[in-house]
Amino acid sequence: MIRKLILVLSILIWITMCSTASAVDLGIITGGKKGTYFQFGLNLMKLGKKYGYNIHVYNSRGSVENVYAVYKRPKTQMGIVQSDVLAFVLKVKSNEVLKRIAKKTKMVFPLYNEEIHLLGKTEVVSFDDLENRRVAVGKEGSGTYLTAKLLFEISGIKPAQTLAVGTEKALFMLKSGNIDAMFYVAGFPVALFSEHVTAGDGLHIVPIGNKSITEFYPIAQIPAGTYPWQSQAISTVAVKAVLVSFNFRGNNCDYVGEFANIVYDNLDWLQQNGHPKWQSVDLDYPLKGWEQYDCVKKYRTSGDSGETNQPMQNNPLLNAIKEIL
Repeated sequence: MIRKLILVLSILIWITMCSTASAVDLGIITGGKKGTYFQFGLNLMKLGKKYGYNIHVYNSRGSVENVYAVYKRPKTQMGIVQSDVLAFVLKVKSNEVLKRIAKKTKMVFPLYNEEIHLLGKTEVVSFDDLENRRVAVGKEGSGTYLTAKLLFEISGIKPAQTLAVGTEKALFMLKSGNIDAMFYVAGFPVALFSEHVTAGDGLHIVPIGNKSITEFYPIAQIPAGTYPWQSQAISTVAVKAVLVSFNFRGNNCDYVGEFANIVYDNLDWLQQNGHPKWQSVDLDYPLKGWEQYDCVKKYRTSGDSGETNQPMQNNPLLNAIKEIL
């Protein structure tokens, strides 16, 4: 009896060890824990478990950090970034760092539109009212930071002061009256605004209709009632969130390709069980100027089934962007 018990236990241990050994580890860098990127990462982690993938989800400052992390950081095979960050990296031909990164950054899938949220005091009626105002533009290294800088560059609007602070700190400063408005680029609904803004705060989402901006960014709308304190639909602009990878060869190429195929075949599951923004995801959307990673195309063709502690001043990508801006 004891021998049989030992034999059964040995078999169970062996099966467990084999199962653990066969699991594939992949890392995905996302964004702040209150943002949509991070929630998408958690959804992909849950899906991965069903198919033997251990998806490790890392939070970050945002898109600029993510592009560089996928390029350079160990065990970070995928990342979610804004399309205007991708376009910026691709178009800058004069900087060697950006040229190397652009060459190696590959699109896995386009995801969803990220609406540009401009939250402000009641006296800030439109984007143009940011002239000579104090505005929070997101942490250096975030997609919000780059997008806000580009919006001011495109429109010619010049705030009195731009503060590079994170969204939670920016919201506190806005409520305290220390700034006039803040940017947050994220797909609605944004948990930070749903959970930490009330009608009593005297804040509203400011429309973005500047002609120079709408000629460059696609027009979008934040529907009425997206947030409990928001009674009217707001016109704004958007960028596309994109899942990217590095131009890996060998095992990582296959792992990313296989997992991408799982995501493609289980989009319905993600739409039913994940963040509401999965409802608007079109994995076949032709993102202008970007070709899909060949390792992903191979598997589609064959039909095979916390804030980072790295100091941003050491990120050559951010340094190059700051120099150009």
